[in-house]
Amino acid sequence: MKVLKTLLGLVVLLALLAPVNESFADKDANKVASKEMKRKAYKKARKEAKKYRKKGWYTAPGALPMDKQIEKAWELQYLLDENGYPLYIVATGNSVAETQSAAKIQSTELAKLELAGLVQTNVAALIENSIANNQLNAEEAASVTKTVAASKNIIAQEIGRVIVMFEIYKKIDKNVESSIRVGYNNELAMETAKKAIRKKLEEETEILHEKLDRLMDF
Repeated sequence: MKVLKTLLGLVVLLALLAPVNESFADKDANKVASKEMKRKAYKKARKEAKKYRKKGWYTAPGALPMDKQIEKAWELQYLLDENGYPLYIVATGNSVAETQSAAKIQSTELAKLELAGLVQTNVAALIENSIANNQLNAEEAASVTKTVAASKNIIAQEIGRVIVMFEIYKKIDKNVESSIRVGYNNELAMETAKKAIRKKLEEETEILHEKLDRLMDF
């Protein structure tokens, strides 16, 4: 009986320890993945920064060194969400202006517009499938396609504050060129685009709300 109790105790102890060991294994795997991600980001950053410096690019006074900015940008671009998709959608904007601040504003707006274009492409593909599945008539389908195709500027206006991953500048005669890489949460970008497109469809078409609900349900 004593031996049996001892064996039962060992079984219970092993059962309790198993999840803990599995948790430790997951943590170790995450640490390894994070370390590898940082190693790749550091390697890419040094290579990219070297190319930029050779072409005369520099960072703004008081900003992080170029290598560090680019390294952080790559780290963010490597991040994945719980479904294995990129956590951030990334875009770059370039602009030339008389002053650094003006060039920065213009390049940021261009980057946001590029972001909107990337989001629009993704949403358009999903809506195209949704049109087929929800049996819209030809007129409704044409209206939706037309609205989505013209939604880039609307989405850009609705996109909120972006993450500036890095910003660099270069002198061009008396002007300044700005190059800015920005990121925006992918899921948030898709939701923003869906709301903007739906609002436009409600304003410009006579498609029933029930159909719009089904159409935008993706």
